[in-house]
Amino acid sequence: MIGLQEKYKKEVVPALKEKFGYKNDLAVPKIEKVVVNIGFGRLIAGKTSSEQKKVQEAILNDLALITGQRPILTKAKKSIAGFKIRQGMPIGAMNTLRKKKMNDFLERLIRIGLPRARDFRGIDPKSIDQNGNLTIAIKEHIAFPEILPEKAKSIFSFEITVVTTAKNKEEGLELLKLMGFPIKKS
Repeated sequence: MIGLQEKYKKEVVPALKEKFGYKNDLAVPKIEKVVVNIGFGRLIAGKTSSEQKKVQEAILNDLALITGQRPILTKAKKSIAGFKIRQGMPIGAMNTLRKKKMNDFLERLIRIGLPRARDFRGIDPKSIDQNGNLTIAIKEHIAFPEILPEKAKSIFSFEITVVTTAKNKEEGLELLKLMGFPIKKS
């Protein structure tokens, strides 16, 4: 099996150059970075600080296993009484993956994570914005083989944003299709 970077150079670049008429390999769109984001505010709301820490640590460890690097905590910018959130309280975590870690994560996502996800029937083309970036949600983090379902304390969902250098939706859609993302026929 060829890797994602090799596939990009050997198959995707020539196909995109032919379809969109690029003169230079560097003008061809590529995947710039992948941002993995999770909000766990509702999982820790109303719990004691020690319970919050345990849930938070379990989520951070699982996300680190999935992405291959330690995520950073995101904190609340302002207090919201209705959601029992105080300013500065950790409410989420995120990871920005680039280069080798990004390619490894995307390979696992395309080949293992998405096919194992519950009720997955392909990525909707509407998930791609006008700049050619893809945003999808994984309902259960246990779809990844690094997480053992019997050891997972709580099952959480997270969001993945694949940022491309495409100039429009059509270029981004074609790039992602050629890279192997299972996109539904529109």
